[in-house]
Amino acid sequence: MTPAPAWRGLVVPSLTALVLLAALLALGTWQIERKAWKEALIATLAQRVDAPPMDVPARGGWNGLDAGSMEFRRVAFTAELVSGEEALVYTAGSAFRTDVSGPGYWVFAPARSADGGTIVVNRGFVPEGRQDPASRAEGQIRGKVEIVGAMRWPETRGMFTPADEPQRNLWFVRDHIAMAAAKGWGEVAPFFVDQEAPPAPGGLPKAGRIVPNLPNNHLQYALTWYGLALVLVVAFVVWARGRRSELRLDPPD
Repeated sequence: MTPAPAWRGLVVPSLTALVLLAALLALGTWQIERKAWKEALIATLAQRVDAPPMDVPARGGWNGLDAGSMEFRRVAFTAELVSGEEALVYTAGSAFRTDVSGPGYWVFAPARSADGGTIVVNRGFVPEGRQDPASRAEGQIRGKVEIVGAMRWPETRGMFTPADEPQRNLWFVRDHIAMAAAKGWGEVAPFFVDQEAPPAPGGLPKAGRIVPNLPNNHLQYALTWYGLALVLVVAFVVWARGRRSELRLDPPD
């Protein structure tokens, strides 16, 4: 039988290395694209949260709002917080509120706007142990108030996010639509407002300005993937040269 050519022993390893190289380069390029996306997002957020507040969208135009173009825009409106109504969202901290740290809770409450609509307001943060409104009675605002804050849309629940517990008035995602349905608040705006002003009497809930603080490590990740690709190429070349030398020295019988 005619012996197989020596080069055939390099085919499978070469194809495997080529596939791995393509995958590593693709991952590096994807991280470069993610870097550009993240930088654009940070710039957009900074522009929106630094802009002067505009009038909150009127009730009649809520259905036509686009979350992509409106989220994080600052708004101002006069409203009256509904007395005795709160929903608590557990938090361990926020990338947008570096002035608070968990464990604690975001306090969500419905507010009646001047045009008769209900806008849910994230009034701010309370630390663990201050969930009961009676423990921060000074912060229970009565009457109409001028609220300033940033428009937000409901959060998406993650795979490992615990289930909400409406019977305990406890939520784990900032989904004001689910809160309104569970607590009977009626029809509410498709957005909620992260309140930055006015501060609550007594300091709780702690309202505050959103500050974009998103991590941007995509260049580091890209360099890691490209570096692994280079290591793969060098390792394969060294291995292939050694393998060819072995085949020359030890030809098949």
